[in-house]
Amino acid sequence: MTTTLTLNNGVRMPALGFGVFQTPPEETVSAVAEALRVGYRLIDTAAAYGNEREVGEALRASGLDRSEVFLETKLWITDYGYDGALHGFDKSAGKLGVDQIDLLLLHQPVPTDFDRTIGAYKALETLLADGRVRAIGISNVMPDVLSDLLERTDVTPAVNQVEVHPYFTQSDVQAADGAHGILTQAWSPIGGITSYRGDSTRSTFEDPVLGEIAEAHGATPAQVMLRWHLQQGRSAIPKSVRPERIAENFDVDGFELTADELARVDALDTGVRGGPEPASITPEAFSRDIPEA
Repeated sequence: MTTTLTLNNGVRMPALGFGVFQTPPEETVSAVAEALRVGYRLIDTAAAYGNEREVGEALRASGLDRSEVFLETKLWITDYGYDGALHGFDKSAGKLGVDQIDLLLLHQPVPTDFDRTIGAYKALETLLADGRVRAIGISNVMPDVLSDLLERTDVTPAVNQVEVHPYFTQSDVQAADGAHGILTQAWSPIGGITSYRGDSTRSTFEDPVLGEIAEAHGATPAQVMLRWHLQQGRSAIPKSVRPERIAENFDVDGFELTADELARVDALDTGVRGGPEPASITPEAFSRDIPEA
């Protein structure tokens, strides 16, 4: 049974999804095909990942009806501005091979060119009104930027996808999202980023507290972390290309963490971000061409 969450516009979305960040295009088809076979029904990709086409290919090959799979993708900053974002949608939909995208996010805010960020979000509002997307949202948006965005737009984002794992919980971001009825969706939900970026001497996978809780439930640390997200009402999108991991990350319904265990996981927060500072995202540093469909 796939747990679903109801977004602020009434659309239902699977809580647990499958991510393909950093998955090479040549491995994406088999990874997504395996995820769909195992039971995932939410697939998260992005224009900047360069593998939307392969996600679409796996979906068509799965034999599943389009309505059974919730597709989420993100527009890159190069395609911001109102007209740019409308064209960005066309590129993503074309590569995915679909007429409608379930959830479309702005991948990053651009604080140094916020007018273009707002223009792009207004394009998402148009796409929503036209029925070309079912829900719209944002990613890597901090509370101060969220306030500015809400002041200048009409539709409250349904989702804010941000880095959340036991070593970096961003409780201020989660609180701001919650105050506006925005669902927080965790990228790097099992702290994969802690094993390849930043202080690599500390990895969530080797954390003794997570190991101890996992042992108590006959689970893995990754399963404990995903359970923690789901029990606290977040969406999470773990990624892997290994079939055994893809299955393991989906198999998190057989146990429940206690309030004490949830608090112990919360207490692991270091306050150290693994990904780039959202304020550092500028067109000069992060511009990349998003090819046509």
